[in-house]
Amino acid sequence: MTVPRSLQGRLSLALALGLTVLWTAAALVTTLILHAELDQVFDSALEETGQRILPVAVLEILNREEDDTITQRVTTLRAHEEYFTYLIRDAAGTVLMRSHAADEAAFPPFTGTGFTSTPAHRIYHDAALQGTVTISVAEPLAHRREVARETVWALALPLALLVPLSLLGVWALVRSSMRPIRAFRDAIAMRGSGDLAPVPAGDLPTEIEPVAGAVNALLDRLRRALDAERSFTANAAHELRTPVAAALAQTQRLIAETGEGADHDRARDIEAALKRLARLSEKLMQLARAEGGRLRAERAMDIAPVLGMVVDELRKGTGEMGRIEARMPEGEIQSVMDPDAFAILARNLIENALCHGASDEPVRVVMMRNGVLRVTNGGPPVPPETLNRLFRRFERGRTAADGFGLGLAIADAIARGSGAKLVLHSPASGRTDGFEAVLSLNSAT
Repeated sequence: MTVPRSLQGRLSLALALGLTVLWTAAALVTTLILHAELDQVFDSALEETGQRILPVAVLEILNREEDDTITQRVTTLRAHEEYFTYLIRDAAGTVLMRSHAADEAAFPPFTGTGFTSTPAHRIYHDAALQGTVTISVAEPLAHRREVARETVWALALPLALLVPLSLLGVWALVRSSMRPIRAFRDAIAMRGSGDLAPVPAGDLPTEIEPVAGAVNALLDRLRRALDAERSFTANAAHELRTPVAAALAQTQRLIAETGEGADHDRARDIEAALKRLARLSEKLMQLARAEGGRLRAERAMDIAPVLGMVVDELRKGTGEMGRIEARMPEGEIQSVMDPDAFAILARNLIENALCHGASDEPVRVVMMRNGVLRVTNGGPPVPPETLNRLFRRFERGRTAADGFGLGLAIADAIARGSGAKLVLHSPASGRTDGFEAVLSLNSAT
């Protein structure tokens, strides 16, 4: 038998087996005691019967007028099952009186007062008139066994019902006792990746309270470490924006003031580097936001307009109005993802497709009624080993396009933190090439 791995299963099994063994042992001991008590009761009844019949039989025999050698058989008033039979004999062993169903062959010779047993009967012997008149009362052992069997069954049948009910009660009691532990487990399981608040311990057993304390202490240390990292990333990116913007403005002024030549080209290179640095700081701020929690709204909201605004902004910003093909269903698309977080996620997916997709093929953005967003672009398929690494920070595939390797990492962090699911496919669905990002706002989809 395989031992359950769960604590609830182990406790239930141990208690159930222990209870079953105890009930079985108690039933066996009770049966043995019951047999002994029944034997005493039956022996007492045999002795009482013999002592009551013998004086009456002696008077009857002494008052006889006919020949004393004639055996008198006691008749019965009505037919019935006779458990006790008896013989009354003289000192020579001659039968003077018998019960109507008595079989002489079942009665051994009188050897003294007391109990004897044969293979088929339990017999009580007694004597009167100084041993000249004896009585032997016999009871079939089969009758005793039948009574004992019926008594044991009367005891066993309630136990047969009581034991399963007891096992069910043990299981229910253990399950009820484990409810705080299950609640603690569920509270941990339901946490998003960005939720590091202490887990309510509730009414946990004293044996589990240290575990809950250790888990909450670990979460607190992890939260402080992540907060420090996110704070540094966000502050560094934020502090870079102002000097980068100032340097970019000065560079652009320098470009305007210089004519064509080496200085002008050098200023253009500086401008491009500063713009790249500005985009990097923006991506770092988005990454800090994605990993900083608060990615779920308090209630479900319509995100279709958010996706429309992101698509329009990218069309205007990139100057590729016709390259982005967007298709959205009519009506609302409800989601608990924070609208700002969804905008960052969608923007990064579409920017990734624009940046790394084939320039002569459109980027298709399809939003479905079930909350699934598909962003597809053309281009050569991405090898599986590379595809599995694209969610890492600063991870780039085999591409010469400009980028930092942060877009998909930001999108994945937002998806995981909000309870959504982001999956990458290459080749794209229904194609032999291309790249496709599939976001399921409902992770069960």
